[in-house]
Amino acid sequence: MKPEITFEDFNKVDFRIGTIIEVEDFPKAKKPAYILTIDFGLLGIKKSSAQITDLYTKNDLLHKQINANVNFYKKQIANFYSECLVLGISNSKNEIVLLQASSSTVKNGEQIR
Repeated sequence: MKPEITFEDFNKVDFRIGTIIEVEDFPKAKKPAYILTIDFGLLGIKKSSAQITDLYTKNDLLHKQINANVNFYKKQIANFYSECLVLGISNSKNEIVLLQASSSTVKNGEQIR
């Protein structure tokens, strides 16, 4: 377990719902990855690199709602800057399984509380 944090620390993290509107291969990444373009409603469009090619095809991901952290600093990965972090869990094969956004469609940009 990681060290405990305060409620104020947790409130600094901004988790939002977004819809993937474009998926591209990312051949310059060290490990196989996609570049995801994600619509966060009023927050705008953000891009992210995601190492999820083992379990998801580009077609699987298009129009899928995801959970993401949107207030990290941009992170450079090869020639690309990731603007948000899509949330997932490593399974027993060390593959990333995306967290389900919701059992029903939610407005893009809604904050996860």
